[in-house]
Amino acid sequence: MSALVRGAAAASLGIAAAVAVYATLVERRAFRVRREVVPVLSPGADPIRVLHLSDLHLAPWQRDKIDWVRSLAELHPDLVVLTGDSLGHREALPALRRALEPFSGTPGAFVHGSNDYFSPTPKNPLRYLTGPSQHRPEDASRLDTDALESFFEDRLGWLNLNNDVNQLTLKRSRLELLGTNDAHRGWDRLDVLPALMDALRELDDDPTDDPAVTIGVTHAPYQRVLDSFTTQGADVIFAGHTHGGQVCVPGVGALVTNCDLPREFARGLHVWHHALSAAYLNVSAGVGTSIYAPVRLACPPEAVLVTLIGDDIGYS
Repeated sequence: MSALVRGAAAASLGIAAAVAVYATLVERRAFRVRREVVPVLSPGADPIRVLHLSDLHLAPWQRDKIDWVRSLAELHPDLVVLTGDSLGHREALPALRRALEPFSGTPGAFVHGSNDYFSPTPKNPLRYLTGPSQHRPEDASRLDTDALESFFEDRLGWLNLNNDVNQLTLKRSRLELLGTNDAHRGWDRLDVLPALMDALRELDDDPTDDPAVTIGVTHAPYQRVLDSFTTQGADVIFAGHTHGGQVCVPGVGALVTNCDLPREFARGLHVWHHALSAAYLNVSAGVGTSIYAPVRLACPPEAVLVTLIGDDIGYS
């Protein structure tokens, strides 16, 4: 082997090592807030600030993540939407309570991902690039999901939208919310949502009210879920699960989405079309990663502040 070839090989290894260090130690802690504006409220309505949190995958020792999530209360959201995979370790619930404690009293809604039921297990990270991840419950430790839900519902006062619907009024705007349990596990019950939505809408018998804004909430943005939400009249949909691809190629973007969502929708605000309807779709890249794959590249962790505004103001 010539000295030139040896030098090139050494340089390549050095670059690879530097990228690995950056992806492991720097970027996965480079938390940031992405801001979006979505014109779905009635003309003249007061703006509603929605904080979208997803995929915290929280472990007890992640104090920097805990502190950063706590600091997001300074954004003064009107509504928190949490799209699952909050837990990342079997002992993570106390840490999650501390992280979300500042949001007590702020209206919110949540759904679960599979990591809210089972703690993570070691896997070959390269299999993530070959297709949607597979799950075998017998290989994972069951988490105390009841305690998690009790914290969300009783302590924070948030709405449980796992295969359910609900409504609330914020700043004189009426919001209809529908959600699913984790579609990646096949736990979504899209068959029950239409009847639940019909019953919810029958409760409003005042035709003088402004139309309600319909918000869909799901962990894994499988196309069947997005299509169903859009059919149900969703104006905006919140989802997570993809981690934005987690390891992206600059100029190319996400290589995978860990579901059947097209790669160009892996992160960000888009418009989802189905049949003759459309809905805004916000997919969060998430705040964390599995403790067994603590890497992010060209896809920093994020929370998203989505400001809903009246549709009399143009969106750019």
